[in-house]
Amino acid sequence: MKFIQYYLDCLSHASYLVADEESGRAVVIDPQRDVSEYITDAKEMGFTIELVIETHFHADFLSGHLELAKATGAKIVYSSVAEAEFDFIGVADGERYSLGDVTLEFRHTPGHTPESLSIVVYEHADDKVPYGVLTGDTLFIGDVGRPDLLASIGFTREELADKLYDSLHNKLMTLPDATRVYPAHGAGSACGKNLSTELWSTIGDQKATNYALLAPDKPTFMTLVTEGQPPAPGYFVYDAILNRKAHGLLDESKRPEPMTYEQVGNALDAGAVLVDGRSPEEFAAGHLRRAINIGLEGRYAEFAGSILPPDVDIVLFTEPGQEREGKNRLGRIGFDRVIGFLSSPFKTMYDHPDDVQAASRLTAKAFTERVSELPGLQIVDVRNPGEVEAGAIPGAINIPVAALTGRLDELDATVPTVVYCAGGYRSSVAASLLRQRGFVDVSDILGGYQAWTQAVQTA
Repeated sequence: MKFIQYYLDCLSHASYLVADEESGRAVVIDPQRDVSEYITDAKEMGFTIELVIETHFHADFLSGHLELAKATGAKIVYSSVAEAEFDFIGVADGERYSLGDVTLEFRHTPGHTPESLSIVVYEHADDKVPYGVLTGDTLFIGDVGRPDLLASIGFTREELADKLYDSLHNKLMTLPDATRVYPAHGAGSACGKNLSTELWSTIGDQKATNYALLAPDKPTFMTLVTEGQPPAPGYFVYDAILNRKAHGLLDESKRPEPMTYEQVGNALDAGAVLVDGRSPEEFAAGHLRRAINIGLEGRYAEFAGSILPPDVDIVLFTEPGQEREGKNRLGRIGFDRVIGFLSSPFKTMYDHPDDVQAASRLTAKAFTERVSELPGLQIVDVRNPGEVEAGAIPGAINIPVAALTGRLDELDATVPTVVYCAGGYRSSVAASLLRQRGFVDVSDILGGYQAWTQAVQTA
């Protein structure tokens, strides 16, 4: 058997290729939307990808099932209870599929979503202990899938939490303790609240250490998994719906169109958004006035999907040569309306100094001084609730980045404002959004809450 885990750090997303080396038959599970890596690897190893298997309709990324099926002729597989606008094979609970000696067993594991399934992988058809189980978003390392993401489209979190408990205990915990666990996500994903940085574990280890599996009964479990979840980025419902639809395909080889300064200005006047993909430090040194800073070095697509609507045109500002990367990473969440990129970006800023501004970033010491000088200072903490529980700057208003666009009316755009996060990436995103929305005096804290706590301790 050939078993490959692919891990996409910027979305904390794991996908898999499983093949029988003797027969050369392969499947890909939960692929990212830019699918060339799977195709290249399969070709180099002499495998034919015959199935694209989805563990569920994903909310946090637009999957590559349509792209991979088009490129390889593979059939798409979902649970038999799934409903989609494209052709797929629906597999029953307990159904097996042979790749040769390597065998897959499908188990319906609803809870994170109604159609969730897990895939038990046997290296040899008659093995008593499976090689592993691909759990999708049902079971993570250290956590379980959140049951509240579909609450807005017809399912309550209590209904799904009830199903999740049964799936975990009746379908997954019945596997031998030595069975490896391979989830679809790791730490950083908003699909849970306590995901580990480890990329795989075993059923036995999860029984012993996973807080949700240690719950003594179903009511306790349901309370544990429905409370304290981070706000879901705004694009989650959009992607959960779009993954069911027959939509346009991503051409990952295509670069966006270059645009002049005048063309960009006209696009922004018509409602487009300029996304500056440089680091917070580079952005602060100088940027075009209407730009929002979402650094390519971080969780670019996730935060773009958190603060931008999916139906807006996007213009990219990147370091030369990164335009295609910016477009493809937005494509991974279905944000396909990248109409172009600013050509010669740094020359453009040099030629138009009146349209360039710096961003105010305060050291922790400077922030402390500003607090004492301005009693009415508006402080905004854009971290998630779980982070805030461990400590916060006194007087701060907690509005996570994912909730910011929907809660701007809670803030006063006319008073001096300071934004902070844990380290400085999210605060730059949020501060630039506030400036773009008309806030007159916005700074963020260099180094974030970590820098502030160190400054307090050493003062």
